[in-house]
Amino acid sequence: MSKPTIVAVDDDPQVLAAVSRDLRRHYGEDYRIMRASSGAEAVETLNELQSRGDVAAAFVVDQRMPEMSGTEFLTHAIDIFPAAKKVLLTAYADTDAAIAAINDVGLDHYLMKPWDPPEEHLYPVLDDLLEDWRADVPAPYDGIRVIGARWSPDSYEVKDFLSRNQVPYRFFDVETDPDARAVATASGEPAGLPLVVFPDGTRLERPDYRTLADHAGLQTEPTATHYDLVVVGGGPAGLGAGVYGASEGLRTALIERQATGGQAGTSSRIENYLGFPKGISGGDLARRATVQAKRLGAEILTAVEATAVRVEDPTKIVTLNNGTELSCRALLIATGMTIRTLDVPGAEPLVGAGVWYGAAVAEAVTYRGEEVFVVGGANSAGQASMMLSKYAGKVTVLVRGSSLEAGMSQYLIDQIAATSNIEVRLNTEVSQVAGEGHLQEIGLRNLADGTEETREAAGLFIFIGARPHSDFVRNVVECDRRGFVLTGPDLLLDGHRHPSWPLDRDPYLLETSVPGIFAAGDVRANVIRRVASAVGQGAVAVSIIHKYLETA
Repeated sequence: MSKPTIVAVDDDPQVLAAVSRDLRRHYGEDYRIMRASSGAEAVETLNELQSRGDVAAAFVVDQRMPEMSGTEFLTHAIDIFPAAKKVLLTAYADTDAAIAAINDVGLDHYLMKPWDPPEEHLYPVLDDLLEDWRADVPAPYDGIRVIGARWSPDSYEVKDFLSRNQVPYRFFDVETDPDARAVATASGEPAGLPLVVFPDGTRLERPDYRTLADHAGLQTEPTATHYDLVVVGGGPAGLGAGVYGASEGLRTALIERQATGGQAGTSSRIENYLGFPKGISGGDLARRATVQAKRLGAEILTAVEATAVRVEDPTKIVTLNNGTELSCRALLIATGMTIRTLDVPGAEPLVGAGVWYGAAVAEAVTYRGEEVFVVGGANSAGQASMMLSKYAGKVTVLVRGSSLEAGMSQYLIDQIAATSNIEVRLNTEVSQVAGEGHLQEIGLRNLADGTEETREAAGLFIFIGARPHSDFVRNVVECDRRGFVLTGPDLLLDGHRHPSWPLDRDPYLLETSVPGIFAAGDVRANVIRRVASAVGQGAVAVSIIHKYLETA
């Protein structure tokens, strides 16, 4: 989209050149400066701007012009761009006309000619007017529009998918926005919501992730059927492997079922990651790593899920949820963990309607001045609390344990303690959730004395642990009783190899019970669960995979 336009109009060539020069010098970086030598020419210019979908922010117009005065031009101009700011250039004798124009056309300001120096007479006036214009009239948006309802779980899923995949969009609520309702019924019948409208006019009703990804320009199809390395999972470990695998010459494909970044990608602020003294959001870290992996040659397939793995030595074959099969020489499982759900009455129907799993950064801004609750006592809960405190009137952190120190880093504990609108309630759990159409209240139970109370709540953000996302490989590789994948030393029992290990050599550090299948990150058993650790495992896995490929 073009920059907003400032239009200068004057029939005196020298004056027109001077005002255009001064405008361009001060505003040329943010605005397009156009000029016209008559009112009629200026009206044609405005019609052209409107037909292209461009916008005018301000008019700087001479009053004394033949055929069409400045005031007469502004009468036409406000029909085309009613929100644009209007400045009249006048001589001393035109004062009465300028004052009349304030009433007749809503003139914003008039300037006496000459206006030199512009730093004193022109720029301060226009600076104030343009600041007002920007505040009242946001620039036209020509990107993806999501039309739905604030409390609709389906609308939330679409917004979350686009947001986590770094796809810009703008949300319009049909319940409060008449224009959104008009778009939703433009075809004559109400569209299925959420409705996603693309710049080319394409309309998707209730799209699934795969359809949404295809239309948003994300890669969903592989370019080959065989790779040196296939990575399943796009969290920190998977992205680390993608970067190192591609950079070290392995033909690498990474499969991600929703959005790169994994659980870490939903974190509002990671403050203890090496190299970022001010911290970095999980989304920004994921974006940087994704771009880096792609630049180095890795293929990242989004909205694609691995559903099964089989081994046809020495090849490993991954089946995707669309029926496609990818074969590879080495396979890395980096699928992380799946968030546990809150098993209390009333919670499930309100997921996406005030009950959220994860930080839901895209939704945080909608809770300005309201009271929200965060469930959990680990770092993810602490990071979410700090993020939400910037918007919500009050944030209450609910912790089942008797202290935060057991599961949360000290830097987060200190930040929470120093934030006036965050309250921490220990020995407390959610006993029920209620609301008509969206969350309205929650029940709290004190675990120390068994007392219960009901609190009004606008939002409930849940971080209560997770389970390994390993179901698709449990019949292929050895896992512990909780489903975490056993690797390397875990397959050595009292100095003896696990009975399922088929080779004479010991399994490599990150190798599973199947030679050539590796695991990294939170899906592994007995692992330190930190973002830096996961990234490091992804990098180390590639070095080990090189060793495996040299001997396989």
